[in-house]
Amino acid sequence: MSFNPSQEFVPIQEVREGVLILKDGSMRAVVLASSINFALKSIEEQESVIYQFQNFLNSLDFTIQVYIQSRKLDIRPYIALLDDRLKAQTSDLMKMQITEYMNFVKGLTEISSIMTKSFFVVVPYAGSTKPSGALSNILGKKDEKTIEKNKDDAFEEVKSQIEQRVSVVEQGLARCGVKVARLGSEELVELFYRIFNPGDAEKPIKM
Repeated sequence: MSFNPSQEFVPIQEVREGVLILKDGSMRAVVLASSINFALKSIEEQESVIYQFQNFLNSLDFTIQVYIQSRKLDIRPYIALLDDRLKAQTSDLMKMQITEYMNFVKGLTEISSIMTKSFFVVVPYAGSTKPSGALSNILGKKDEKTIEKNKDDAFEEVKSQIEQRVSVVEQGLARCGVKVARLGSEELVELFYRIFNPGDAEKPIKM
């Protein structure tokens, strides 16, 4: 019985210029979206949000995917900041208060699971970045530089299409009052690292 490397189960071929290129040649862009405190809005504001969101969905001529990531809140950076403040204090009273507060925060996170949620909109484009069959036969007789140039040209053409879709999504969500930010290459790598390595983001806090 043979075992395949775990990389074979990851559908991503590469991350390039803020675009995910899948192994089938299709592409994905990912947009981070803010949440809306819907319950605090007035009835009129709620109806406006619903109406704008309905118009946004009806205006789309392509599918989108909404991904919600829930993670346990990592307070280690905050505790490290408090520890730096503690070391800089000269007042014994302030040191005692900071220490008690740090113990309170650590105790609170140990007895209750405080979760953070992030919302992502995945924008697909099915156009392949791979040359077509006839073009591939021609490219097979060319040198490597020519092949790479044609691959780059194919990528730029498909990239422009997916960027148009991203623009439609960003404008539609903005009209709903949702703040958006498209993920770059580094953010995409970090996002999928956390997806495939959830334990690394939720290791126990060691003090």
